Amino acid sequence: MVVSDTQRDILKIAVVDRHRASGNVGCGFVKGMGLKKGAIATSIAHDSHNIISVGEDDKDMAIAINRIIALKGGLVIAEQGRVLGELPLPIAGLMSDKSAKSVADSLDKLEKIAKGLGAKAEHPFITLSFLSLPVIPELRVTDLGVVDVMKGRIIS
Repeated sequence: MVVSDTQRDILKIAVVDRHRASGNVGCGFVKGMGLKKGAIATSIAHDSHNIISVGEDDKDMAIAINRIIALKGGLVIAEQGRVLGELPLPIAGLMSDKSAKSVADSLDKLEKIAKGLGAKAEHPFITLSFLSLPVIPELRVTDLGVVDVMKGRIIS
């Protein structure tokens, strides 16, 4: 069984296709996010805007991903089998129909929750959104798997 190693800051990462109903899920590992428990997920994942999640626990990752699916897009944090916070983004999974202040307040709350779970980045959801952008060297994760950007191929 392959598991996260929070002692060495190695977490699972998954990218789920949300556009073609392909069933594609690319998985890998990421270092440097800092989460000690739970999972975060977002549908803002450049350039394809699939759902991307990183976490210490597979079940929490699944809960966060499934909540984003139910919301038709957004940002979600899950821990110990429950959603701790969310920001629905009902317009293409990228934008809100709420006021800018409301969205900013919700994002601030989510970032505080993520930091309470150990997230290191000042803006963990923005950091997460770029981990699937397959034009930035060296390695990225897409719904097809881990991509070696420099060689232009998917690796195991």
